[in-house]
Amino acid sequence: MAINNGEGVKMRRAGTSALLVAVMMVAAACGESFEAGELGAVEVAEGEEIQIRSIGPITGDVAFLGVPNLRGVEMAVADYGPIEGWSVSIGTPMDGLCSPDGGQAAGQAIVADPQVVGVIGTACSGEAVAASPLISDAGMVMISPSNTSPALTSDMAGTAGTDYHVGYYRTAHNDLIQGRAVALFVRNELGLDVAAAIHDGDPYTNGLATAFKDAFEELGGTVPVFTAVNKGDTDMSAVLTEVAAGNPQAIFFPIFMPEGGFVVQQIGGISGLEDVVLLSADALLVDNFMELPESEGIYLSGPDVRYGDNTNSITGQSASGVLAAYSARYGEEPSAAFWAHSYDATAMLLQAIANVAVVDGDTMYIDRQALRDDLNSLEFDGLIGSVGCDQFGDCSPGLVTLVHHTNSSDIEAGKGNVVFSFAP
Repeated sequence: MAINNGEGVKMRRAGTSALLVAVMMVAAACGESFEAGELGAVEVAEGEEIQIRSIGPITGDVAFLGVPNLRGVEMAVADYGPIEGWSVSIGTPMDGLCSPDGGQAAGQAIVADPQVVGVIGTACSGEAVAASPLISDAGMVMISPSNTSPALTSDMAGTAGTDYHVGYYRTAHNDLIQGRAVALFVRNELGLDVAAAIHDGDPYTNGLATAFKDAFEELGGTVPVFTAVNKGDTDMSAVLTEVAAGNPQAIFFPIFMPEGGFVVQQIGGISGLEDVVLLSADALLVDNFMELPESEGIYLSGPDVRYGDNTNSITGQSASGVLAAYSARYGEEPSAAFWAHSYDATAMLLQAIANVAVVDGDTMYIDRQALRDDLNSLEFDGLIGSVGCDQFGDCSPGLVTLVHHTNSSDIEAGKGNVVFSFAP
């Protein structure tokens, strides 16, 4: 059995998984044939590679989110190294296009290959809604670095989300946390009473806008206008005029590019919104939005990226070291916030594979149910902080910040200008 147990990794497995792994180890030691569990097992022959995959937008406007995630996978695979002499391949990266159709196509391509053990992705919640059931039904596992829709895991009170499927995990926060963070900032720090919210119908944007609305109203504020734009819209005048009719002091619009860019570029022409405070979230905490002059002055929520010298206890690499290596390898800083979550998600998957892998002769066996059981109980220190999963796959420490972006010619300063922090 291959165990690459880095210092600080704690193995508190469920009883079923521990028993299964023990039986496999005894069988291998006694020369008996490997027997797969109820979900089957992946067999990797000598000279072959362990196959994992990634899903995320790597073309188009939202590639600013997906590309850093993919690079996080690449770096973690390189840092982790082989598992019992077997190298790991991510194959061809799957472009999920940040859409349900893209997620479905990527998911179908992945499950068609029975050698795939697990997936790092998706990047967007809309991709995950379509891909997650396919991955789950195939007995595989998927760990997302940047899905945040509550529907994909749970309401954080013991009830599964409408789009939860077993075998799904994430190192990103649940947006019930982010929605509350923004609401607390607007209500208590800015002292505002009336806000509007805009989404685009996507599971991420709708879920986060709803979480903000519910928390803001719980805190005594009002949200007279809760409305949506359509993906692909370029003229925001109608929706902004609708918002202006509610006389908001603040507008929270956690949407993507390019629609988010059109909002800030066109809001100046709408009567009644001249002095409104603008807030958005991690989908616009990306370079191609923050470089717009009209984005100056906006508050952006997202994961707390003040990692300092946090060290991933599986690979032994520090956050500062991985970031420096990222910049050296790719010639630029990460264009979005979830690169470290992707690194930790990949290390997490590789560690779980190592924990349950059984080598019998010249073949490695990776039992799919044992892999899920191990992920359910695996805890480690990551670049993002302490990582460990609840029963619905929420594994993030859940730290959220708001930054104030004031200078479009200095994007990195905006990303680091933290004005509010929240931990559940």
